[in-house]
Amino acid sequence: MTGRSMMTMLTVAATGILLAIPTGVVAADIQGPDVASHQHPGGSGIDWFGVRAAGYQFSMLKATEGLSYLNPYFVTDSLAMRVAGVARGTYHYARPADSPELQAAFYSAVVLGQNGMLDLPPVLDLEDSGGLPPDALIDWTHRYLNTVQALTGRRPIVYTYPRFWQTAMADTDQFTSYPLWIADYRGNDQPEVPGGWPAWTFWQTTDSGAIDGIPAGVDLNVYSGAQGDFATFANMPFSGSGRGSS
Repeated sequence: MTGRSMMTMLTVAATGILLAIPTGVVAADIQGPDVASHQHPGGSGIDWFGVRAAGYQFSMLKATEGLSYLNPYFVTDSLAMRVAGVARGTYHYARPADSPELQAAFYSAVVLGQNGMLDLPPVLDLEDSGGLPPDALIDWTHRYLNTVQALTGRRPIVYTYPRFWQTAMADTDQFTSYPLWIADYRGNDQPEVPGGWPAWTFWQTTDSGAIDGIPAGVDLNVYSGAQGDFATFANMPFSGSGRGSS
């Protein structure tokens, strides 16, 4: 391949990346999808080497939901991500009608501590109130997060979206010490941040992304740098600029 051809390919690839990023988010930002069983249509697999080659440095992976659901692709995706060098975040989809301590124990046992190489902190996906009023849901959330932190040794990340937090959680500011992963698809320069958080850590910018290697539409996310060096935050086996390896 000639030098001119290589430069053309790099220019096209860079242009594609820029077009996929909302206004106000720079191309150098660290990006990654989040996946669940929906990204395995018909039982098809994910090419995690392809995901990494496309420039995505992390992925959030659904682990559990409620007290009984385990993502059937969790183990295979976890292993393949690690081999491919994709940092792994794992999340539990909360069902607040059931015990927070039991859900926290179930999730923590499945993710095996979330302290290994290429592991991001554990995530609570909170977008269902379970019929609880705000005071009870706030208490439920404290209990869940405290239990996960005790069992994993890492401070969890909270995933939510603005309207849910403002209504179901009464826009409480009691959780600002936890990193925030916020879903906001409106295409603004920055996401709306509820609950008094001083900054967002991850921003889910769309639920209709496309990535080579993932055989279905996928959510896309960007890391803000709020937790500092990404390599350290993700227990990567190297240090450096925080941009990760190329």
